[in-house]
Amino acid sequence: MRRYLFIAAFFVVSLAYAQSPYISRVWEFSPAPGQFVNVLPAYEEGDDAEAMREKAEEAIADNNRGMISLGGWGGYVVFGFDHMVPNRTGNDFTVLGNATYSETGEGRLGGSCEPGIVMVSHDANGNGRPDDPWYELAGSEYTNPLTVHGYSVTYERPENDKDPVYWEDNREQSGYIERNTYHKQPYFPQWLEQESLSFSGSRLPANGEDKYGDGSYYVLYAYPWGYADNHPNTAAEAQLDIDKAVQADGTPVHLPGIHFVKVYTALQQQCGRLGESSTEIIGAEDLSMTQPEQTQPEQTQPEETQPEQTQPEETHPEQTQPEETQPEQGLDKAQRTKEQGAKVMENGVLYIKYKGTKYNVQGIGDR
Repeated sequence: MRRYLFIAAFFVVSLAYAQSPYISRVWEFSPAPGQFVNVLPAYEEGDDAEAMREKAEEAIADNNRGMISLGGWGGYVVFGFDHMVPNRTGNDFTVLGNATYSETGEGRLGGSCEPGIVMVSHDANGNGRPDDPWYELAGSEYTNPLTVHGYSVTYERPENDKDPVYWEDNREQSGYIERNTYHKQPYFPQWLEQESLSFSGSRLPANGEDKYGDGSYYVLYAYPWGYADNHPNTAAEAQLDIDKAVQADGTPVHLPGIHFVKVYTALQQQCGRLGESSTEIIGAEDLSMTQPEQTQPEQTQPEETQPEQTQPEETHPEQTQPEETQPEQGLDKAQRTKEQGAKVMENGVLYIKYKGTKYNVQGIGDR
C-alpha cells in the first residue's frame, strides 16, 4: 500500500510542477491610447489597473489565444513563463500576434504588420519577479539610422472622451491619436486616474504606405526579423533569438535564458482609415518545448538557416513568388485572416477577424 501511495503522490507532485511552454502570468498591462483600448480587453465601469491586468492575463496566458491591444507607441505588456526559456543556438521563443500578409504586387512582404519591440529579462536574483535588468532584442532595424533610440512620448487625457488624444515627444514633435468612425469608445485608458501617460523606449521607422494617396488603403510592410506582431505566427521570421539581447548602449549581453518578456508598440504612425498602428498580442511560446525538432537546424548553422536577417529577398525566393510558396496571399481577405486575427476593411466598416470569427469593434465599443 505504501508503494502505491508513494507512486500516487509522486504523480500528483509531478503534475503540479509540470512546466508550460506558454505564458503563465501577465505582470503588467499598460497600453497607450488607441482605437482598441478599453475594448481588447473590455473595460467595465469600476475596473482598476489590477482588474485590467487580470483580464489581459485571462486573454493571453495558458495558450488561451485571446487578444490584447497595446495601443499607440509605447504601450506595453509584461508577462512571464513558469520556467527559464533556455538560450540555445538559433531562435528560442516567439510572441504571437495577429500580423497577416496581403498581396503587395511587388515582392515585398506586407499587409497588416504592426511590429512591437521585445525586451527580455533573466531572473538573476531568483525572487520570481520581473525586477531585474531589461534588455532589448536588437531586431533588423536596430541600427537603421531612422530608428530613434531614447525616444519618449507623453499622452494627454482629452477633456472630452470623443476628442482625439494629443501627444508630445522629446524631439519637439507632437500629434494626435486620431479618432475614427468605427470605434466610438474613449481611446484613453479609462481605468487610470491620471491626466497624462508617458512612455520611453525606441521608435521604429514608419512602415505604412498609403497606396491610393487618400488614406483609404494602407499596406504595412513587415521588417525582416526580430519583432512581435510583424510576421504571421507560423513564419520563421516571427521567431526570436535571446542572443540578440543588448544593453542600453547597444552592447551585446549573454543571457543563459529568460523568465520575463516586455513588448511595446514600436510605431508612432497614423494610417488613414485604419487609425494608429498598434501591436496586438495573443500569446507566447517557448520553442524548446513546442518546436524542439524544427528549431534544431538553426542551432548548428544559424547564418545559413536564418538568411533573412541579411538577404531576405535573395535567400527567400518565396517572397517574390507568393502565389507558389504562400498561397494565402492570393486569397481574398476573409480567407487570409480566417486563422490569424487582423484589422480588415469590408464595405466601409473596419473589423477584426480572428479564428474565423469577425468582430465589429465599433459594436463592442458601443456597449
